[in-house]
Amino acid sequence: MKLKEFDVVVFGATSFVGQILVQYLWKRHGLNGELKWAIAGRDQAKLEILRNTLGEQARTLPILTANASNEEELQGLSAKARVIVSTVGPYALYGSQLVKICAESGTDYCDLTGEVQWIARMIDAHEASAKKSGARIVHCCGFDSIPSDLGVLFLQNAVTVQYGEPCQQIRMRVRKLKGEFSGGTVASMINVTREVAADRSLAKKLANPYLISPTRLAARQPNVKFAEFDPIAKNWLAPFVMAGINTRIVHRSNALMGYNYGKDFKYDEAMMTGSGLKGRLTAIGLASGMAGFLIGAALPPTRWILEKYVVPKPGEGPSENSQKRGSYDLRFYGTTSKGKSAVARVTGDMDPGYGSTAKMLGEAVVCLAKDNHDKAGGFWTPASLMGEQLISRLQLHAGLTFELLES
Repeated sequence: MKLKEFDVVVFGATSFVGQILVQYLWKRHGLNGELKWAIAGRDQAKLEILRNTLGEQARTLPILTANASNEEELQGLSAKARVIVSTVGPYALYGSQLVKICAESGTDYCDLTGEVQWIARMIDAHEASAKKSGARIVHCCGFDSIPSDLGVLFLQNAVTVQYGEPCQQIRMRVRKLKGEFSGGTVASMINVTREVAADRSLAKKLANPYLISPTRLAARQPNVKFAEFDPIAKNWLAPFVMAGINTRIVHRSNALMGYNYGKDFKYDEAMMTGSGLKGRLTAIGLASGMAGFLIGAALPPTRWILEKYVVPKPGEGPSENSQKRGSYDLRFYGTTSKGKSAVARVTGDMDPGYGSTAKMLGEAVVCLAKDNHDKAGGFWTPASLMGEQLISRLQLHAGLTFELLES
């Protein structure tokens, strides 16, 4: 393997999440440790301001400049990096050129996109190049979809050891979610509605649970679309906004791992709102609110109002104290084909959209750069490429917990 100047280059370092990621990597690895890294973006002056916030010891942290739309500059970036981590989104608008160059040049890559339609396009366009060059491309290394992807892997591994077979079905239920909605996530969702409005066939593709899996299986997947009661979790449920991407990543992981979960594996996600009348009303309110947002985002006049006056903008985000006050608690209810059950819990100690996402992304890119992976080039998922190594890193350093509960 050709030696590169840097193990990791953070592209989009001055974005809101990019800044949190840079601060995290600085606290974890500094400048003269085992990780050789640099920050990158299109604006030299903003990058220097960011570097200055890290303190005097960071004055020699390398800065690289490149524009997301300039192929020559991105090629220069990829020539210097073993792994590029990108926070430049929405990725469907600004991320395609970098993925293409990494796939062709053999440079490993990860990001925090949740844009499943874009991931499908990148796989179709560049997986052959990545397999040829040896580049490992790993999307969705933030709150979507690391807790879901690795939570399922964690439960499946435990159940297989305990019962000798994996869970045939897992239901992920969001028990607690405290934190502000990411402006980048909202921008990505609004961009999807634009794409659907321009191409009606995309709606059918997005409804396919196996959209980014190598093959479409016959198992009919459950999907919580409105308020309903879950007798397993003993709670009313509302749709979970991240389910559309998380479920697709989990099914791709299953396929890439040789269908270790089984070809009849079922998986869905939803939010728990409570067991009584209040829980039911909350579920109805959340489901109606989400439907209203999606309808509003699909119509140009209301979309303009939402973008200008209502939703957070990309580059905006909560204070550090607000990030620290956030947290999440996810429950995974598994059932085997023989009726055995198990429950796992995954928690995070900061708000999911910013603080925890930056820490997950930081551990994922270092895991990709420094840990040993016996996988060839291609488009992978967090679970299928980094698996237990990443779970260990997240528990040791990123404030996540993975634990098995009593059934």
